[in-house]
Amino acid sequence: MKENWIAQAKHAQENAYVPYSHFPVGACLVAENGTIFTGCNIENASYGLTNCAERTAIFKAISSGERTFIHLVISGETPEPISPCGACRQVIAEFCSPEMPVVLVGKNNVTKETTVGELLPYMFTSKDL
Repeated sequence: MKENWIAQAKHAQENAYVPYSHFPVGACLVAENGTIFTGCNIENASYGLTNCAERTAIFKAISSGERTFIHLVISGETPEPISPCGACRQVIAEFCSPEMPVVLVGKNNVTKETTVGELLPYMFTSKDL
């Protein structure tokens, strides 16, 4: 199953709109019911308006009514497994449990398995409000 999710993230990466950075990223978010939501990064000439692949997948899932997720795969063209940015880590932490598995994929299918909690160990949550 994980291989299929990696393939889905890589396929999403092909749809990335990256005319400025030329740095395509894809993501595959799996809902508890098995529904897959993919996302790619979408750049903008006004760089602050760029959206990352992870957030695209999460926002698609949330806007479709999903709230419970079991797995996330992020794929990029980095030599080592790709690492999500800080903003994405915080959004992931908002919607996914600290124990949820995350697979990071780089070029040549080099992978690292981690969790949401390991990606953002001191995450800011609703408990902090």
